[in-house]
Amino acid sequence: MENIQVKTAVKALDSKKGKEIKVLRVGDITVLTDYFVICTGTSSTQVKALADECEYQLSRAGFEPKHREGTEGRSWILLDYGDMIVHVYNQEAREFYNLERFWADAEEIDIQNVMDEKENNE
Repeated sequence: MENIQVKTAVKALDSKKGKEIKVLRVGDITVLTDYFVICTGTSSTQVKALADECEYQLSRAGFEPKHREGTEGRSWILLDYGDMIVHVYNQEAREFYNLERFWADAEEIDIQNVMDEKENNE
């Protein structure tokens, strides 16, 4: 994984124990963005904490969101960075929106090396 923005988001979500973190490269099939980063939180509190940590770490790396959505209900929060959109869901919302199925033609990026890198630095 070479994209520093995506890498930072994945590390931030993993640091707050995000579940089922996935990265889809969608740039070849849509003009919306290049990457979707998708993550599940176990409660509304964790969904907010995941999104806040992701936004904080990306800000520290020099990236500011162009748009933030879904903060009221906390079942789903979207952070739009232009080249990357971060989706943080609770389990029910993730199953409902099912982005992996909707964007089935997208390439899923292997992020295991990013997770291993984090573990090796601890």
